[in-house]
Amino acid sequence: MRRTVGIGHQDFETIRQRNYFYIDKTHFIREWWKNGDSVTLITRPRRFGKTLSMNMIETFFSIQYKDREDLFEGLKIWEREDFRKLQGTYPVIFISFADVKETSFSQARKKICSIIKDVYNRYAFLLDGDFLNENEKQDFQNISTDMEDYEVSGSIRALSNRLSRYYGKKVIILLDEYDTPMQEAYVNGYWQKLVSFTRSLFNSTFKTNPYLERAIMTGITRVSKESIFSDLNNLEVVTTTSEKYGDCFGFTEEEVFAALDEYGLSDRKQEVKSWYDGFTFGDQADIYNPWSIVNYLDKRRFAPYWANSSSNSLVDKLVREGSKDLKTSFQCLLTGESITAELDEQIVYDQLDNDERAVWSLLLASGYLKVKNLKTYMTDFGDWKQEYQLELTNFEVRLMFRDMVRKWFSSAISVYNDFIKALLLGDIKAMNIYMNRVAMATFSYFDTGKNPSAEEPERFYHGFVLGLMVDLSDRYILTSNRESGFGRYDVMLEPRNGKDDGIILEFKARDIDDETELRDTVKAALDQIERKRYETALVEKGIPPERIHKYGFAFSGKKVLIGGR
Repeated sequence: MRRTVGIGHQDFETIRQRNYFYIDKTHFIREWWKNGDSVTLITRPRRFGKTLSMNMIETFFSIQYKDREDLFEGLKIWEREDFRKLQGTYPVIFISFADVKETSFSQARKKICSIIKDVYNRYAFLLDGDFLNENEKQDFQNISTDMEDYEVSGSIRALSNRLSRYYGKKVIILLDEYDTPMQEAYVNGYWQKLVSFTRSLFNSTFKTNPYLERAIMTGITRVSKESIFSDLNNLEVVTTTSEKYGDCFGFTEEEVFAALDEYGLSDRKQEVKSWYDGFTFGDQADIYNPWSIVNYLDKRRFAPYWANSSSNSLVDKLVREGSKDLKTSFQCLLTGESITAELDEQIVYDQLDNDERAVWSLLLASGYLKVKNLKTYMTDFGDWKQEYQLELTNFEVRLMFRDMVRKWFSSAISVYNDFIKALLLGDIKAMNIYMNRVAMATFSYFDTGKNPSAEEPERFYHGFVLGLMVDLSDRYILTSNRESGFGRYDVMLEPRNGKDDGIILEFKARDIDDETELRDTVKAALDQIERKRYETALVEKGIPPERIHKYGFAFSGKKVLIGGR
């Protein structure tokens, strides 16, 4: 009998009691316990079973689940007698920061305090009788949403002390989605305040806590040690490129194909693979995201379930406001090519605006990119260097990014579409009218704040190129910044069929020292196309020179002038 596919369940007890669809990941308990690490930080993309795994760990070890061996019977962990004896034998503190998504530091601080207060409420029985002295009871009751910073920083350590004394054993601490507040703080501009607030909490909880048996922290990113883990030298970090626990989060191909067999979908294996395969953790390839697989089993139709399971607002912001070089690299990714980048798997959020490596690091950690190849070598200066060859993870992710780019121009979609029609018709007058309207409506949307479009207008224009690539991909192969003739063109549209003409676009910002007006800049752009013979690549592919349209885009801030030959 097929198991019911329950969507969105993250409670291990509920899944097991109701016999919902579940892929056995209890071997993670054994591997983690045998490794013996004091504090383990595991980073995986969202919707990869982190919360369910943490709940599973809590259910297995917590004294509150003593005598609930029925929840583990028939699973891998129950095959080991030594682990059966561990079930239900430790006090466990489970904390989740998944809901800390506030727009200001004061509200984020209050939310974290509220979460800690709720954790304390679970153990209110400690206040009964004389187990705690009067001072301890008062400290216990002082835990509130308005408590002082020193009370916050020591709160989990203090609770660990009391639980350890009560049960006679050190505690296991589980912190789920530890970095959710960090991402929100970056997006909403209170990163430094939150770092100062959380650093002492993490240090007291995980570093100087003598009542700690072991701990696990999960999140999407590995926030830099200098930011919040500066005092934590007992931290074992497991990122997406680490070999530890490679098959413990997400579904392996064997597990996915077995599930398809169970639900009578054996004939859809290759389609499922093309949509949802592609994640790699350490040396474990062919990992599928659970959210898309479970939703596909339930609905039996293909859709970008995982990619659309959040707003993707941070990723959108980074790509949209990114530099010309970042957008050019992104064009390569969207066409199925790979890029080579240096990156540090530690995420330094306050560098995201200025360091392209930090952006690629975040996209890799978040699951939007995968490592195709990793090259490690020594430079001429004697330093070790790592270069990552990166690709978009799979078809589902590619669809998500295409939709994201389209939304950049949603505020001027009708005018934007009119520009594309004018471009394909070669109507320069209409192109000028519509391009200026699009620029006026969306120009500031590409601002970073630190580098407004008026200073770096390429951010808008190369975002516009991404939009063209997405909307014209059915008719054209769009390439950017490639060699042809004697130089590198800005944009080339190569027709996919024999009916359409080839198109070359060159963008130029007005040089106020050498160019009196925008038409001088247009002429300079067109002269460059001719002088460097950018049409060579199209001619070599059999497109006659008379069927190649050349356009120069001259811009000065939001003002645009287009000319053609």
